[in-house]
Amino acid sequence: MACSVGDRIVVESEKVGQQSRAGVVEQVLQEDPPRVLVRWDDGRTTILSPSSGAARFASGSKRSRR
Repeated sequence: MACSVGDRIVVESEKVGQQSRAGVVEQVLQEDPPRVLVRWDDGRTTILSPSSGAARFASGSKRSRR
C-alpha cells in the first residue's frame, strides 16, 4: 500500500449506512507499516495507519482539475 504526498485516500466505513471518508495525503510519516497525515475533505487532519483493505489510494496526478 504505497502512497505519496498529494494522493487521494478513501477510507471505507466500518458501519453499515455510514459514508466513507476521503482526503489528501499531506505527509508520509512511515512507509512500512504505512502511516500518513491526511487532510480530510471536511478540513480536519488525522494521522492514519490504514489496515489492509480498509483504504484506497489514488495518485494525485489522476485527480480531476477544476
